[in-house]
Amino acid sequence: MPSLFTSDRQFHLQILPEEVGRYVILPGDPGRVPKIAALLEHPVLVAQNREYVTYTGSLLGEKVSVVSTGIGGPSAAIALEELAACGVHTAIRIGTSGGMDEKVVGGDLVVASAAVRAEGTSREYLPQGYPAAADFDVVCALHRAGAALSEDADGKRVHVGVIHSKDSFYGEVYPGTMPVSGMLTEQWGAYLKCGCLASEMEAAALFSVGLVRRVRVGAVLTALWNVERSAKGLSDPVCSDSSRAIQCAVDAVALLIRKDRSEE
Repeated sequence: MPSLFTSDRQFHLQILPEEVGRYVILPGDPGRVPKIAALLEHPVLVAQNREYVTYTGSLLGEKVSVVSTGIGGPSAAIALEELAACGVHTAIRIGTSGGMDEKVVGGDLVVASAAVRAEGTSREYLPQGYPAAADFDVVCALHRAGAALSEDADGKRVHVGVIHSKDSFYGEVYPGTMPVSGMLTEQWGAYLKCGCLASEMEAAALFSVGLVRRVRVGAVLTALWNVERSAKGLSDPVCSDSSRAIQCAVDAVALLIRKDRSEE
């Protein structure tokens, strides 16, 4: 039978195992990859195909890669599947999010401890009721790195907790225009009552793939704004600067490299 997988290179990422490190940083936007890679030593472009751009450099003498995943769970899951097949054991998502809990202000960092599985990709990995949880060591490293970059001021804090992953960006922004608006609004209200911090589109899928493929996965997000703060007439600044989240992820990878070496 003919096969799509006749090449040694991964089908979508177009990479070989020796071209990527065991530690990887996963932004969604391909345009962010060179900016993140610039924080590594001697970064080089490895591959570019569709939404997937891969750079590899080094950090503390360890090979580290940066790979874009595109938007949404399906493309993110493909990226992590192919990276896992190449021997990656640690992955950190850098992304943006909309704040949900009132305490999250635009510019704040959100470190995800787990993600609500309100998307579709995780259903093809985990049974119903099984949580999409981040790796504990990665969460701790991200919190430690984020705290060092934060202060007690609006737009400069770091929060740790459960986030919401979805498939429809506009289902969050304009739920009232959807035929299923009642369901969307009811679920959103329930997540708010549970203290959900922020909403984005990839973490649940990545956590699910990580759990199944035994890859340590975590996520740090920049809150762009907070629709709940706006609805309540509270200050709701908009932040489009992801540099603090990027530095947090790189610093967390360094912490994990040191921790892993101490345990060898």
